[in-house]
Amino acid sequence: MNDLRKITIWRSLMIALSGCVCLFSVAAQQVADYHVVWNTQSANSGESMPCGGGDIGLNVWVENGDILFYMAKSGTFDENNTLLKQGRVRIQLSPNPFDGETFRQELNLEEGCVLISGKNNSAAADVRIWVDVFQPVIHVETASGQPLAASILYENWRHQDRPIRKGEGIQSSYRWAMPPVLITRKDEVAYEGDKILFYHHNKGETAFDVTVKQQGLERVKDQLFDPLKDLASGGLLEAKGFKPAGTTTGTYINTDYKAWKLESEKPLKKWNMTIKLHTEQTPDITLWKKNLDKPAVSDRKKNLAWWTAFNERSFIRITSHDGTDKGFELSRNYQLFRYMLACNAYGQYPTKFNGGLFTYDPAFVGETSAFTPDFRAWGGGTFTAQNQRLVYFPMLKSGDFDWMAPQLDFYMRILKTAEIRSQAYWGHEGACFTEQIENFGLPNLAEYSYEERPDKFDNGLEYNAWLEYLWDTALEIGYLALEKERYAGADISEYLPLAESVLRFFDEHYQYLAKIRGRRTFDEKGKLILYPGSACETYKMAYNSTSTIAALQTVASRLLELPERYLTPEKRAYYEQFLQRLPEIRTREIDGHTTIAPAWQWERVNNVETPQLYPVWPWGIYGIGKPGLDIAINTYLYDPHALQYRDHISWHQDAIFAARLGLAEEAKTQIIKKLQDSGRRFPTFWGPGHDWTPDHNWGGSGMIALQEMLLQNNGDELLLLPAWPKDWDVHFKLFAPNNKVVECRYINNEIKTLTINGQPQPR
Repeated sequence: MNDLRKITIWRSLMIALSGCVCLFSVAAQQVADYHVVWNTQSANSGESMPCGGGDIGLNVWVENGDILFYMAKSGTFDENNTLLKQGRVRIQLSPNPFDGETFRQELNLEEGCVLISGKNNSAAADVRIWVDVFQPVIHVETASGQPLAASILYENWRHQDRPIRKGEGIQSSYRWAMPPVLITRKDEVAYEGDKILFYHHNKGETAFDVTVKQQGLERVKDQLFDPLKDLASGGLLEAKGFKPAGTTTGTYINTDYKAWKLESEKPLKKWNMTIKLHTEQTPDITLWKKNLDKPAVSDRKKNLAWWTAFNERSFIRITSHDGTDKGFELSRNYQLFRYMLACNAYGQYPTKFNGGLFTYDPAFVGETSAFTPDFRAWGGGTFTAQNQRLVYFPMLKSGDFDWMAPQLDFYMRILKTAEIRSQAYWGHEGACFTEQIENFGLPNLAEYSYEERPDKFDNGLEYNAWLEYLWDTALEIGYLALEKERYAGADISEYLPLAESVLRFFDEHYQYLAKIRGRRTFDEKGKLILYPGSACETYKMAYNSTSTIAALQTVASRLLELPERYLTPEKRAYYEQFLQRLPEIRTREIDGHTTIAPAWQWERVNNVETPQLYPVWPWGIYGIGKPGLDIAINTYLYDPHALQYRDHISWHQDAIFAARLGLAEEAKTQIIKKLQDSGRRFPTFWGPGHDWTPDHNWGGSGMIALQEMLLQNNGDELLLLPAWPKDWDVHFKLFAPNNKVVECRYINNEIKTLTINGQPQPR
């Protein structure tokens, strides 16, 4: 069957716009147009530029003639479960080419690098900073027209034990529930010949140990996943032609540091520096050093080919006809943020919603206290499920399927722990994942017991007004795996137990709770009674939460749609029966309009989310071409909480909802706010919003919304331009279910070209 027969161009007939000359037409836009170029130096780290690859991120800036960068790597947690930076590097040249009037710093997306150049009288230099996608190695390549003396300083603020101050504990698992004394333990830094070796090696009691004891799981402790025990992280800095030059001390933004210095043996025209990073759990630091020393040869051509494929795989290029360059701004920011996600494509741990690998000194985020560069709100080893999924769902339509592994693998590592929790506390099967979850699979210890827990309170529950009974967000991660199979045809056998076990938990746990309350297991219609429950963090002590019903209904249905090889006949029969046991999503009347109710009933409202629209996204029960579209639109337009909580910052999803409902002008309004420049020097360092800066769930939700404006599906039917404004031209390349790659040029209200998998489609 011709693919066009399964494509719906969701547009009414439009009158062609008059001719308009725009600065950045979709035909003219190229990746190079999105490069960020600065012609002046930065005032501080808050004006840094992201650079990275593989699982390493750098914040790069030039300040007072010095080149500086912070180093971050996926999974570098300390004893307190703070995500540690790997230090700061400072480069000084003499005579200094960056002390003159000519300066340029560029983020080059085509090559995945930062280029810095300067000229001061006769002194000129070009510096290239890049990170190997395939090896954990940072490269700095310097070339100058005349020999220049050079100094490299490795700066470390953990050169001694640092007491964690009031308010600073939120960077760790302890948050606001710190013990009287909490220490960030010192790193080890030393010269190794003409190199600088640095590392942090976890010793003694960790946040894992404290949490297990707090939550009454010591009897099963040896069965739980522990990522903190004996974890070593650090690296080796090397520059040939340089020699040790002693140590110095200093202060940067109110944080003292110690610096280990290398200086060039003589002035050089060209020199290279490499920093190899390594993270490993081992009680023997000599083994970590041995593995750090293993050869890691970088292939620059292979890296360039990776970045070329990244840029060509997917893109969105917009031109607005309103006399502004707003369309170009959104296109550039979409690609810049996707680049930031690419810098942790292959991390051991997911890209964190609260800054990813690109946090910097908190004084420039808005904190009244100047904590160390390790600081970020909402923890380093704590992952918030609602926020995390916004970072990873845009990878479906951008075709970055292999980048999803860190998020999916994260849950698979802690699946056994989640199942042990169910058995230990309640004696039934299934995986119980909480919303604020540690990298070892248990609830965050501060959120678990923010106030004194009553003696008889269920040990399996968080004593927390926001998080109590909030368990369904893990279903979205299982759904992400199911969508990966649907989009790419990927083998998801290894991830199937996640979705299956979470479904099993809801089935067994709510039968368990019903039997505790009374004689009957189900309601009068034979349905599960999902009480107490929670509709996100907002509608608390909910009876049959809409977001929970939608999640269970969609995941169970998708499991049944999988190819036969994935499920036994017994499992298929179970999921069919499970679907029959689910209560229905209810509606309610608001000022004469039928809308989706957040739940059948609830006791209080605790946050500012809109779970009554989750059946629109992510669950796709309501939408374009589906029954009840008017009900969903009414919910967006008339629900008082949907209106009250509408916002573009951080994790708010209103732009996604508007796009999914085909509300083109509303989606346009929301996406302009969502993906406009951040107001900081780097355009996509959004935040702090509800979380931190850069706010990655801000960028992820914006990516999703823009994608949904351009391409959706209703089953096998593709919906082209379902919520696209009339006055924007666009050229896009996005992925759709069933291994389809859709590329379209839409100019002056007309589709100029349309291909699926490279094959032209009749128009």
